[in-house]
Amino acid sequence: MKKNNKNLHTLISITVALPLAVGSAFAVAADFPDKPVRFVVGFTPGGPSDIVARLLGQKLAEAWSQQVVIDNRAGAGGNIAAEIVAKAPGDGYTLLLGNNSILATNAALYSKLNFDPVKDFAPVILVASQPNILVVHPSLPIKTVKDLIALAKSKPGQLNYASSGSGAAAHLSGELFKAMAHVDLVHIPYKGAAPALNDVLAGQDQLMFATSLSVVPHIKSGRLRALAVTTAKRMQAMPELPTVAEAGVPGFEATTWHGVVVSAATPQALVNRINADLAKVLQAPDVRERFTVLGAEVIGGSPEDFSAYIKKEIPKWTKVVKDSGARAD
Repeated sequence: MKKNNKNLHTLISITVALPLAVGSAFAVAADFPDKPVRFVVGFTPGGPSDIVARLLGQKLAEAWSQQVVIDNRAGAGGNIAAEIVAKAPGDGYTLLLGNNSILATNAALYSKLNFDPVKDFAPVILVASQPNILVVHPSLPIKTVKDLIALAKSKPGQLNYASSGSGAAAHLSGELFKAMAHVDLVHIPYKGAAPALNDVLAGQDQLMFATSLSVVPHIKSGRLRALAVTTAKRMQAMPELPTVAEAGVPGFEATTWHGVVVSAATPQALVNRINADLAKVLQAPDVRERFTVLGAEVIGGSPEDFSAYIKKEIPKWTKVVKDSGARAD
């Protein structure tokens, strides 16, 4: 009898506590945020991830009436920033601007990660995708992808391509191009897209598979020459630019994407709240126009949509990494 009473008491306690816990989670979501929010970026200022984070951060600060602090933690292909957010409290006050490197390829590139891209994060929203654009310094005597391939074959190991780091999208795009075009290019990794791009602009490196967000202005000013986009379809912002597949490497395709995640310990109600606020930001006409001008496509969607997307991207990029033999250690 005493055992039955004990079980009954436990059941009553759980029945009473559960609504209180759920109510508390919704209350936290309703009050959020009541202090500054930290937005962690795994790459240097001026790069595509930084551009996206600052655009979103400004709009979130206006919507929340709270400061959104951009915290650039470059290094290890974004892993340093990812580890910070994975270990952060689940209170929504530490966001990560993730991308396909951090959330999809690094698990295959690095022999050891101090975080799990699936288990340690709660996906919030898939922000946008963008093509990489194959750009070259104007001093190169070429105008097409076929010209580049011919030049590279005539000078094996003499042309450098820059990237934002070993294992980054720009690196894997280059490795995929090398394999499919049968050319010998030298990979020069940097600690972020901005310093890599600066050396291409200065002519220190000859080419780069750079994100559209970072290079469209330089293409329009004539400081870089665009040869092709890496997506399966041409980009809306520059429809005259062919795809790499059209321009001489059939079947070539590589896309960069950005999305927001938080610590896995974050209550779902709070994840949904941040998702809703970011969805409103992404629907703003000036935000959509800004992304379009920079060659990116706004995506949005639910946390569940983003979760499913990440789980689909991991095996895809794992295969690319293994086929290319790329390592980041």
